[in-house]
Amino acid sequence: MPVNVTGKGDEPSARTPSANDFDRVIDHRGGDSMKWNRYAGRDVLPLWVADMDFAAPPAIVEALRKRVAHACFGYSEPWPALYEAVLGNLRREYGWRVAAEWLVWLPGLVTGLNVACRAIDGDVLTATPIYPPFLSAPRLSGRRLATVALRHEAGRWGWDFAGLEAARTPASRLLLLCHPHNPVGRAWNLDELREIADFCRRHDLIVCSDEIHCGLILDEERQHLPLALLDGDLARRSITLMAPSKTYNIPGLGCAFAVVPDATLRRRFIAATRGIVPHVNTLGLVATEAAYRDCDDWRRTLLGVLRRNRDRVEAAIAELPGLAVSHVEATYLAWIDATGLGIDDPAAFFEAAGVGLSDGADFALPGWVRLNFGCPRATLDAALERMRVACHALFDGRAG
Repeated sequence: MPVNVTGKGDEPSARTPSANDFDRVIDHRGGDSMKWNRYAGRDVLPLWVADMDFAAPPAIVEALRKRVAHACFGYSEPWPALYEAVLGNLRREYGWRVAAEWLVWLPGLVTGLNVACRAIDGDVLTATPIYPPFLSAPRLSGRRLATVALRHEAGRWGWDFAGLEAARTPASRLLLLCHPHNPVGRAWNLDELREIADFCRRHDLIVCSDEIHCGLILDEERQHLPLALLDGDLARRSITLMAPSKTYNIPGLGCAFAVVPDATLRRRFIAATRGIVPHVNTLGLVATEAAYRDCDDWRRTLLGVLRRNRDRVEAAIAELPGLAVSHVEATYLAWIDATGLGIDDPAAFFEAAGVGLSDGADFALPGWVRLNFGCPRATLDAALERMRVACHALFDGRAG
């Protein structure tokens, strides 16, 4: 079923957003979109990389317009109103009172993962499946990585704490945590976070917590809890990585930050950036201020749209032979078990059917695929229909 992706749509406005704004299909083809250019010239709907197809919040667009009109783009440094916006958001959303000096500005969250690995001498631990930079950052930093598989029981993902203990070595010094988790979509609960904190205390580990999806908790009864808020000891051994890029769909503007409460650890982290990490670009900083100060209504509407899309994905996958999906508590990413298809490369199978998904092998779990449902309803429904046709054709062919 083809989907119309030709409409450019209207200009952003300052009015209160509605779900209809997120159902407007924007033409991304033939431009600079890495997500869409991957399948240039082919009838493939791209639902792979964590990059939504929605327009950025109007408040961000307006802030960027004003800054561009200034017409000077020299080196920039963070300004008081930017700090106020970020710290105000952390206080408002999580009750987290962060001092301005705890922030270390970064051009991206992946940069932060790599800097953390360089800053901490010793081996690295993480759990799989996991966002691919968790697997590459230790290697690129000359660190040995040990992994433990998350448990998948009764359709729900969780920690294997006994396995984590077994994977640790005397040389282990850093735990890389994804919270909320990409790709499995879990928002770790308080008991799980306490066990992670106890593990780090027992073994004197630094924990680097990637919390880039913290603004995308989909279960309405849940609230994100920054790991560093558990207690003072955990805060002193923590590096929390955050960014507006996923929540407000501005990843191309390249702005993130680390929250490092301990001064000694912060100095080590900053030292590891020298000579390799550039200044954050001016427009990224401008967009960050607007995102955290002016976009609460936009985010609330987005969450409603993502909950609707998540429910559509979960219902559709439940009806397809050979596929299963766990409930997505957070993010806009569905982690789909395609091992029941009985094929070697499910990502290639769905690509041939006209749907571009992320390959689970890249996350250290072959046979699975990741679907990005941060897109208009028409795009999502077209992709799910293509998947339905492909799965039924596969099984009907075998039956015949």
